[in-house]
Amino acid sequence: MLGFSQVLSGTVYLNNSSTKASKAIVYLKDINKQIYTDENGYYKFDNLPKGNYTLISFHFGYEKSIVTIQIASNPIQQDFILKPSEVNLKEIVVDLKEESNGSTRLRDVEGTSIFAAKKNDVLVLKDITSNKATNNSRQLFSHVAGLNIWESDGAGLQLGIAARGLNPNRTSGFNTRFNGYDMSADAIGYPESYYTPPAEALERIQVIRGAASLQYGTQFGGMINFIPQKGPKDKKMQVTSRQTVGSFQFLNSFNSIGGTIKKLNYYIYFQHKEGNGWRKNSQFYQNALFANLNYAVNKRFNVGLDITTMKYLAQQPGGLTDKMFEEDPRQSIRSRNWFKVGWNLASLNFNYEITEKTKINSIFYGLIASRDALGNLNPINRADAFEERDLLKDLYKNFGNETRFLTKYKWRNNQNSFLVGLRYYQGYLDRKQGFGSNKSDADFNYYNFENTSSSEFIFPSRNFALFSEHIFQISKNFSITPGVRFEYITTMAEGSFTNLYYDNAGNVIEKSTRTIDDQKTRTFPLFGVGMGYNLSEKVELYANYSQNYRAITFNDMRVTNPSLRVDTLIKDENGYNMDLGIRGKIKKTWNFDITLFYLSYNDRIGIVQKIDTKFFTIYRLRTNISDSKTYGIESFIDCSLMNLFKVDSAKFDLNVFLNASLLDAKYINSQESAFQNRKVEFVPTSIIKSGIRFKKSKFASNLNIAYTSSQFTDATNALFTANAINGLIPSYWVADFSSQYTYKKITLEFSVNNFTNNLYFTRRADGYPGPGIIPSDGRAYYLTLQIQL
Repeated sequence: MLGFSQVLSGTVYLNNSSTKASKAIVYLKDINKQIYTDENGYYKFDNLPKGNYTLISFHFGYEKSIVTIQIASNPIQQDFILKPSEVNLKEIVVDLKEESNGSTRLRDVEGTSIFAAKKNDVLVLKDITSNKATNNSRQLFSHVAGLNIWESDGAGLQLGIAARGLNPNRTSGFNTRFNGYDMSADAIGYPESYYTPPAEALERIQVIRGAASLQYGTQFGGMINFIPQKGPKDKKMQVTSRQTVGSFQFLNSFNSIGGTIKKLNYYIYFQHKEGNGWRKNSQFYQNALFANLNYAVNKRFNVGLDITTMKYLAQQPGGLTDKMFEEDPRQSIRSRNWFKVGWNLASLNFNYEITEKTKINSIFYGLIASRDALGNLNPINRADAFEERDLLKDLYKNFGNETRFLTKYKWRNNQNSFLVGLRYYQGYLDRKQGFGSNKSDADFNYYNFENTSSSEFIFPSRNFALFSEHIFQISKNFSITPGVRFEYITTMAEGSFTNLYYDNAGNVIEKSTRTIDDQKTRTFPLFGVGMGYNLSEKVELYANYSQNYRAITFNDMRVTNPSLRVDTLIKDENGYNMDLGIRGKIKKTWNFDITLFYLSYNDRIGIVQKIDTKFFTIYRLRTNISDSKTYGIESFIDCSLMNLFKVDSAKFDLNVFLNASLLDAKYINSQESAFQNRKVEFVPTSIIKSGIRFKKSKFASNLNIAYTSSQFTDATNALFTANAINGLIPSYWVADFSSQYTYKKITLEFSVNNFTNNLYFTRRADGYPGPGIIPSDGRAYYLTLQIQL
């Protein structure tokens, strides 16, 4: 057994033994813990296990000092004498990892990006005790205020999150990035993400709200960036193997290798995941491989290469009606629905430090991917006639480059930062829809495609963008950050489709074929400005205004669906986000971010019911239905109970957090009387998440509780529909527990998702994986064994 009563202490001196270093940093690398010396240069680490440690001390303007010590049975005293340095020690600070309880915030400038006065969250995965094997999003994102989460599968194959009344479907309201570059199907024409990086491979997740529109695309939601781990810098090779078993035959095998050999840093992982799912007809498997190589050509020039490949196949149990959900949410009456995804990403990243204050970054990236959906798309209240299934096949081929230049300079003794960037992106989507087999297997081949009702389109897209932001540091405590983005967007649709017209009994009464050659080009600017004022060293007032824009997607231009049509006059959406907030830390006790926001959304696209005057049938039309306004408060507060009650935190840590959002959203200026002053869909009145985290040395546990109030799923605020596509999503709450214990090189993790076994749902689907109610998973147990060598 390890001993936990050892003490390491000492004094840090500057240049000689007579000058003591106040506020010097002493960093214990092996446990990633840092402390500051007091006014007498004294530091102290308590409750350390026996073993070997690397201890680093440094102070601004002095060279760092590194020693290796062995802690046995007696208290250890280690003093430092730091020598003056003629070089800037910023690189040492960058290498340090900030202590967190699972989340932190971005600095005003990081790399070649500006984040000043923007609402943002950074999730630090190593400090989050959660079920990472299943990518459990309500646990991973529990510290991010205001997120509405769709839970379509319990394995974490697809991520569905949104904020401020946007649609959570495959996180399409955000610009989703992996290691800084786009990873969605088509960032302009079809911004849905079918690939979710495994949490086990991630170092951090950055979430920047709507103000990210000036640097990362025009989306109303903002940007999410998944940052993978890198190989350790102090080892030539580190091997990590994580094996997880769980309820419903869940199996996850995650294995990685990484390290640094001379100038080359590398990190490679392979993941295999499979299971049968909580409901019937929901089996799945997934394989993923990733490699990251970073080569330091010299101290100023670095080249990085990313390669990702992922494939998965999932059987989809389909939706349920309200009555079926009440009877048995685990049932399934669709046994012939399948979903297959293949995702291949690559990037080449160049970083060059021209001078100490001037940097340039250029990323070339590309995507070759496919998504095949096979099954019965008819409403769930109609029995499966076991006829030919609908088969939709997408092929994506995208390429892009984003180049950023950032420089810092002094003006009136204050440091200012200037950023300018250029983006080029071209996308290509080949989409087909026709009839597949009438069997039940995962056969993704068309049958008699040319002689049956079908659809075949190509959707090219192109985007040029020039963007710039500038931090004007007016005084020591006050800054203004204006920004602008100029956009050129072209989306095209070329192909033909067959329209099927149904009577109210579901019988085909006419079909017609049309050819479309459509192109939409637009050029426009977006503007924004942010302001920040430091009330103290660690507390900031911030305000931000940023314009947003959403170009119509390929689904908006052409959809072949038995119950859905698209308005040929549909147009782009536009609006703006406004934030006013206060954030920061008070001593080591409180960490908080409280924001008032307002979102104006014009020409919002939605669904209306229309009557076909030729056949006197009812159909659903996607069109611009109204403007809307969304406003509310998003708050996050974390408290260290040990510091609050002045208990020695060296023995153990105990933190509680509250993440609460209150929202309201209404349709305004609507042409449809059925929508005027109605609630906007996907906007719960309240979203509350709370939790408590306990940590003692190598043991940690976490209890999370999440509550979401009721929400509507369409603009008419329908409470119930027979086919369950629209209707109310009732309020629900979920509780999760996770724990882990590390002994030397072995870590054991145990978690229970939804341990109260609440029966609820977060989504009503109008297509895949429904249509109808998609139940969320009930109680599930998971056990993980990790070995790291």
